[in-house]
Amino acid sequence: MGLEITRERFDADDHARFAARLAAQVAALEQVLERPDFGVGASTLGAELEVALVDRGGRPFGINRTLLRETLDPRVTLEVDRFNLELNTRPVSFTGRPFTALGAELASGLAELDRVAAAHGGRIVTIGILPTLVADDLGAGALTDSRRFRALAAGLKALREQPFRLEIDGEDPLVREADEVTMQGANTSFQVHLRVAPADFARVYNAAQIAVAPVLAVAGNAPLFLGHRLWEETRIALFRQSVDDRAGTVADDWRPARVSFGHGWLRRGAHELFAESAAFHPTLLPVCGSEDAAAVVRAGGVPRLDELRLHHGTVWRWNRAVYDDAAGGHLRVELRALPSGPTVADMLANAAFLLGLTLGLAPEADRLTSRLAFGHARRSFYQAARYGLDAELLWPSEDGLSPRAMTVPALLPRLLACARRGLLDAGIDEAEADPLLAVVAERVARRMTGARWQRQALGRLEAMSPRSEALAAMLERYLDAAASAAPVHTWPLP
Repeated sequence: MGLEITRERFDADDHARFAARLAAQVAALEQVLERPDFGVGASTLGAELEVALVDRGGRPFGINRTLLRETLDPRVTLEVDRFNLELNTRPVSFTGRPFTALGAELASGLAELDRVAAAHGGRIVTIGILPTLVADDLGAGALTDSRRFRALAAGLKALREQPFRLEIDGEDPLVREADEVTMQGANTSFQVHLRVAPADFARVYNAAQIAVAPVLAVAGNAPLFLGHRLWEETRIALFRQSVDDRAGTVADDWRPARVSFGHGWLRRGAHELFAESAAFHPTLLPVCGSEDAAAVVRAGGVPRLDELRLHHGTVWRWNRAVYDDAAGGHLRVELRALPSGPTVADMLANAAFLLGLTLGLAPEADRLTSRLAFGHARRSFYQAARYGLDAELLWPSEDGLSPRAMTVPALLPRLLACARRGLLDAGIDEAEADPLLAVVAERVARRMTGARWQRQALGRLEAMSPRSEALAAMLERYLDAAASAAPVHTWPLP
C-alpha cells in the first residue's frame, strides 16, 4: 500500500498536497504505461491468504501482534482486527506446476503460524467468516494496534459521519448498525495475483470480471455472521457495507461505493482504474513522500508512485489493478473475491479455475463484452455471492443475440473446458491442471461447497443444542476435517 503511515490525524493542507501529488502520479503512470517495453516479462503467480485466530474454545483470539513478533516468517503481516493475520506468498513462475509451488508456500506459512499460535493455546482457521463471532467481538477494541489501521478507520468514520449500516438478507436476515470498521475484519479471503503484460491488461481484466461469478458460486465458504444464516458468500455484502464511506445524503449520492465490482468494461488499460480511484474516492491516508515521479519518468526510470499506490490500496474493487515498480516495473491483476479456506487443496482448485477461466476467456474478451452488458456481469457476481450453487448467472449466448440465464451446473462443463484450455495455453502442465479442475467438478457434482457444509453441519448440530453451542461445535468439526487437508466435498457431516 505504498508509504509508511507515521501519523493518524491530517489537516486540509495535508489533503491538498496529497491531491496534487496524486494527480501528478496518475499522469506519470500513463506515460510509463505507454512505453512499449514496460512490464514485459514472464508471468508470475502470487497470493495473500487471510486467516482467523481462535483459542481452544473456538473463540476469536486477539493475539496477532504477539504472533507476528514471534514468527520467523517474513511473509506474515497484520490485518485489520486483532484476531486476523495475513500470509503473503512469494511469487512463483506461472508455467509448469505453479499451483504446486503456491501450495508449498501456503502450507509452509500455515505450519509456521500453527507453531507460534499453539505456543499460546491458539489455532489458525482458514474460513470466509469465523462462525463463532458475536457483536461484542467487533467493537473498538478489536482494531489492531497500528497507526495505519487507526488512521484508516478514522478516515472512513470522518467521511461517513454516521454509523455503518449492515442489512443482509438470508434465512435469518441481519440488520444492525456499527460505529467501528472492525466489522470488516470478520472477512478473511484468499487473493490471487497474476502478472499481466500491459498490452493484454484490458482483455485479461474484463475476462476476470466475467469469470469471477461462476467461480465464486462454486467456492462459497462464508454463510454465517453473528449467528445469522445469510449469503453463501456473506463477505461480499459485509465488506461493502462495513466500510461504506458515503454519508447517504443527496449531495453524496453520485459517489460509487469504495468496495465495488466496478463501473464498466475496461476500454484501454490499467491506467483507467487508477484514474477512477483518484477521481471518484476521497483520500483516507494523505501521507506524502518525496519522490518527483515526473522527473523519474523524464529520466527514463520507473517511479514508485507511492501516493497513488497508497490511495488505490484503499479502494477495494473485487478485481483490482496493481502497479509495482519492482523487477523493472510491472502490472498485476489482483483477484480478490475468493474466500479463505476450507483447505489448501480447495483454495488451489479455486485459483486454478479462476485463472484458467480468465485466461481462456481473454482472447474473446472484446466479443464477449459486446454480448454481455457490464450490469449483467455485476448482477451475476452478486447472485453468485448470495445463492452459490443455486445461482442463475447471465452468460453470453451461443447465437450472440442476448445473454441467457443459466444454472451453475449447466454452465460448468463448458467453463471447465475453457479453464483447462486457458491453463494449458499458458504453459501449465496437464498433470497440474486436471486434478485441480477435477476438485471443482466433483464439488459441484456432490453439491458440497464450504458454505453448504457449514449450513448442513450447523443444521444437524442445532437439532441437539442451542445455536451458539452448535456454532462452536460446528467450528470444531470444521477444524478437524480441515486438518486432514482433504477438499471440502469429501468431508463427513456430523
